[in-house]
Amino acid sequence: MLAVVSAFLFACSGGDESSASGDNGDGVTLDFWVFGATNYEDLAKEYEEQNPDVTINVKRSELGDHHDSLFTSISAGTGAPDLTMIEVDQLDRYREGQERFVNLYDLGAEEIQDNYLDWKWNMAENGEGDFLFGLPTDIGPKAMYYHTGVFENAGLPTDPDEVSEMISTPQEFADAAGKVLDETGKPMVDSMEMAFRANMDALEVSYFNRDGELLIEESGNGVKEAYDYAVELNEQGYVGNFEMWTPEWANALNKGEFGVEMAPAWLKGYMTENAPEGKGNWKVTTLPTDFAGNWGGSYMAIPAETENEEAAYEFSKWLLSPENQLKSFTESGLFPSAPEVYEMEEFVNNKDEYFGGQNTASVFAEAAKEIPEVYKGPKYVTVNNEILTALRNVQEGGDPQQEWDAALKRIEDILKR
Repeated sequence: MLAVVSAFLFACSGGDESSASGDNGDGVTLDFWVFGATNYEDLAKEYEEQNPDVTINVKRSELGDHHDSLFTSISAGTGAPDLTMIEVDQLDRYREGQERFVNLYDLGAEEIQDNYLDWKWNMAENGEGDFLFGLPTDIGPKAMYYHTGVFENAGLPTDPDEVSEMISTPQEFADAAGKVLDETGKPMVDSMEMAFRANMDALEVSYFNRDGELLIEESGNGVKEAYDYAVELNEQGYVGNFEMWTPEWANALNKGEFGVEMAPAWLKGYMTENAPEGKGNWKVTTLPTDFAGNWGGSYMAIPAETENEEAAYEFSKWLLSPENQLKSFTESGLFPSAPEVYEMEEFVNNKDEYFGGQNTASVFAEAAKEIPEVYKGPKYVTVNNEILTALRNVQEGGDPQQEWDAALKRIEDILKR
């Protein structure tokens, strides 16, 4: 890892991290690195009140800066925090440096294993299953957000159960997309990325096997099938050109400029804050089984250089307990990886006013149980970005096969570096 860290230095946020931790004179100080919208600062303060001998310094960064800084400090063997979040797509990036993390099995983590979904827990193990990189935080089970106005104008049902029954296969999804386009002139899906991820997020094996071998040129590889499905939907006119996180995309959510969003539970928070005019016009139902997958979520890991691994573990175990996962869900929309939460009264009776009072949590809980355990590989994000570039080029008029071949060439060149 030390040999390759220089390649990442340019992307690091640098300079503002504190590597100090340990005994603060009156107890233990823990440096805790987080990213994204969580309620972990508030929970850290609550823990400090319950444990006056523990001080927790929370540092928040953007997702990319967070992981680049963490990778740099882990590789250099200095400057890492006592406790850190690691996003699921980034986890395999750190596997080669297993010795630079604390094995949570050495701290007794097997005692709480039954608290969490099996697939989520297993993804944090090494290949032999005797090393645990981190405890499960949230997950991103995917479901189908659909605009009731668009569906109604297309002559499609708008009740969640009826929609789920009508669209239960990829072909039925395409058939419904045809009706939406014919009757409303609108695309079914917002972007090529979402059309691609429909199948991609459901793959147990995608770009790499656990030996690091690139698989996408092999016959029957699911990535090419996911690519071809997105291309086919686009050729039929079923895919819009609303790239995620852009103002145009937020406006399309507001106005109902496309039919569905095949996305994780965490999208609810974004829609509520950034597409307020869509309130009452969107509902959620299950995806076709072939599309069942996870997008997002994280783990809580302890870098090996900490002098307070026991204290860091005790805090993370408390932070990610079912009771506190419920708080993170209700306060920040982090979907629980502890299935015990799905039976708690506040979860069962949860209602989303944005979605017309629907209990969307139950839909995502059902989806969470159907998610397969997947392996992504250290270069997953980099390789995936090249395929997304190819798909965007196709939407702009590029030849699908030529763009696929060009993406493979770029990927091969990247992996040779």
